[in-house]
Order: sequence, then structure tokens, then C-alpha cells
Amino acid sequence: QVQLVESGGGLVQAGGSLRLSCAVSGNILSINAMAWYRQAPGKQRESVAILTTGGSTNYADSVKGRFTISGDAAKNTVFLQMNSLKPEDTAVYYCNAKASRRDYWGQGTQVTVTS
Repeated sequence: QVQLVESGGGLVQAGGSLRLSCAVSGNILSINAMAWYRQAPGKQRESVAILTTGGSTNYADSVKGRFTISGDAAKNTVFLQMNSLKPEDTAVYYCNAKASRRDYWGQGTQVTVTS
């Protein structure tokens, strides 16, 4: 089992920044990659960024150059630094762990960007 707890969401004006954190616990050795997803009202959940255990990253086209995913192995925490935020970034953001047999999800944290 893997447990994920997100924090860092909130309300920010367009052009501002937020940093989301995801504290990871449990069977960490089973994890192959960590990711952030988001779901806006009335839309499907979409992948935002992924970080593999090898250090590779991949981003959705809509956030490239603005968002950065990173990890702190010593603190078992994954971050999503979000800069130059836009109103269309408004969504619930979910931390995701891709383990050997299944994915795990956090409870989500709300990010609201006002114009």
C-alpha cells in the first residue's frame, strides 16, 4: 500500500505561482513513477506531469515551460511548482503513484486561478 497526501493548493491571481507537495508513505519501493493529474469541473482528469524513478520527466503541452515536477527522496515528497498560472489551470490537482500492480491517488487539492 502507498499513501499520498497533497498540500499547497489555494487561490491565486493569474500570473502567480503555487507549489504543490505530495507526501508519500508506505511501500515506496514499489513505485515506478510519480505524477500529477488535474480535473476541472465538467472535464476528464488529465495528466499534467510525470517523474520516473530514473529522473525522467514529461509534461502536458498546456503546462510545458510553466510547471516543474521534482522530488525530494530524503523527505519522500514530490512537488509541482506552478508558475505563470492561468485561469484555465483551475482544477483539483491529484498526486498519483504508479506502482508495480496499481496506481494510487491522493485526495486532491484545489487550485483556483482568478483573472
